[in-house]
Amino acid sequence: MTSKTKFLRQILITVAVIAFFSSCSTINRSMREPDTRVNLRMSDFSLSNQVTATATSVKVIGIDWARLFKKKTGVVDGSSSSTINLVCIPVIGNIVSDRTANYSLYELMSDSPGYDVVFYPQYETKILRPVLGIGFFSKITTVKTTARLGKMNN
Repeated sequence: MTSKTKFLRQILITVAVIAFFSSCSTINRSMREPDTRVNLRMSDFSLSNQVTATATSVKVIGIDWARLFKKKTGVVDGSSSSTINLVCIPVIGNIVSDRTANYSLYELMSDSPGYDVVFYPQYETKILRPVLGIGFFSKITTVKTTARLGKMNN
């Protein structure tokens, strides 16, 4: 074995060890949908004004490189859709079709702590495909979430 191949082998082993020990992290805020029926009235809640949050994802060749190893998402937890349960806030009237909307919902919950319920979030989505109008090569998605938050009255 020549010294050049030994050096390349050491570089390859070092890169493999660094890749193995570099950590990936996921931060997820989940919102639980109750399995039982609970009859609530609007008088049971103190509602906030409309709050907004925005999130942007940039995908190159279909991969969101900024969130490849660290994700901060907010999801509706109805049927074990999340693995880490940091916050259980029900979302009433929610349909999330894009991961960027999950990121925006996470920002909304992070920016407004202390609320129990998210009421009817509205999503405004803007998608840019700067390379020939084809979303596979490059796609920039910006989602603005607007909702009212509620606290349960005692």
